[in-house]
This record gives sequence, C-alpha cells and structure tokens, in this order.
Amino acid sequence: MKSYLKETGLLDYSHASIQNLVNQKQWKKLEVIDRIKNIYNFVRDDIKFGYNTADDIPASEILKNGYGQCNTKATLLMALLRAVEIPNRIHGFTIDKALQKGAITGIWYKLSPQNILHSWVEVLVNGQWFFMEGVILDKKYLLKLQQENAECKTTFCGFGVYTDNFQNPAIDWNLNNTFIQDKGINQDFGVFDTPDEFYKKHQQKLNVFKRFVFQNFVRHIMNSNVERIRKSK
Repeated sequence: MKSYLKETGLLDYSHASIQNLVNQKQWKKLEVIDRIKNIYNFVRDDIKFGYNTADDIPASEILKNGYGQCNTKATLLMALLRAVEIPNRIHGFTIDKALQKGAITGIWYKLSPQNILHSWVEVLVNGQWFFMEGVILDKKYLLKLQQENAECKTTFCGFGVYTDNFQNPAIDWNLNNTFIQDKGINQDFGVFDTPDEFYKKHQQKLNVFKRFVFQNFVRHIMNSNVERIRKSK
C-alpha cells in the first residue's frame, strides 16, 4: 500500500501550492468517496484541457499552469489523491493520433507520431480499482464540442475525444470507471506505481527537433484551437 501513496519527484504533494489547495478545499474532512469525487471534479473542470510543455513535469507545475492533457492531468490527480491518503497508480498506453485531429491540423498533424503516449489514473476504493480517464476534458470544453457537433450521437473521434457515446460519455465518477479517449487505445503498457517509473520506460516518439517545435510552437497552436472551441457561442 505504501507504494500507492508515496511521494516522488513528479508527485510532489508536499509542495506548498498543493498543500494550500488541499487545506483550502478541506478535502481531508470529507468521507473517502466524496474526497475522491471532489478532487476528480476539480482536476477535470478547474484544470482546463490543454497541452503542457511535456508529460513528465511535476504536479505542482501542472497546478500552476492551470491546464493539462491526459498524462499531466493524471500526474496532478494522483498527487492530490495521495495528499489526502487515497491510494492510486497509473496505467500506461498509446492511442492513435486520429483523436487529436482538429486540435492539431495540417503539416503538424502529418508530422506527429502515429501512436501517442497516453495514461489514466486507477484509484483503489474498498479493494476495487476504478479507472479515471474521463478527467481529461473540462466540461465547458466538452459541452461546446458537443454543441458544434450536435448531429453526432454515437462515435466521435477528434479534438481530444474518442468515444462511442459522444453526447453522454461516462465522465462523472461515483464508484465507476470513466472514459473519454479509451476507444483510441492501441497498445497497453500495464500499470505503474508512479508516473516517474512510467516515463523512465516510455516517452513520446519525438526526436530532439520535433520536441523543440512541439514545446515552442505546436502546443500553442493546439491550445489556441482548444480555447477557440471553449469560447465559441
């Protein structure tokens, strides 16, 4: 059990910003289920969907950014849960880049790797593991995306989504599994106690040049595309 609660370089839950947030929200005073639900909802909706500089950045930095994607939101979610003594682990995958189309377009989409590193958090409650992939997209962004594609009632792929129930995806947690990108999974790396261990073994398939271009140019374009949808009328 200790391995599911330990602090690491990426899961830096002793950081003042994380401790201040936990105290401000008074999460430790809640019952276990409500504790998990409130933290899950915070990471899903208060941390906007967006693209950080890299996957392997500390939870405190993600919190400071105020946005994240599947891997970075997973790190923050794990850190916050461990800060209130909720055991968890990370499950690693790759997903097909098709689900990013729209957020990334044109030449940058063509140059991006076919398989993108992906992960979700698994939380242990009453001896059962629950999957929390539905934390990735904030509800405001998802609602706007649904409104722009109201004709789609079943499978939708693109703009950070790959689900077969687009108008009512399982993104609310209450002792259940949540998903929003799971239909794009094409390789399973298994479970890891910490994201630090995961990223030591697996990285995005980007060479030095592509990594530089993504960090300094492409991700800003992607974030602008996401923000345009979030602010659409």
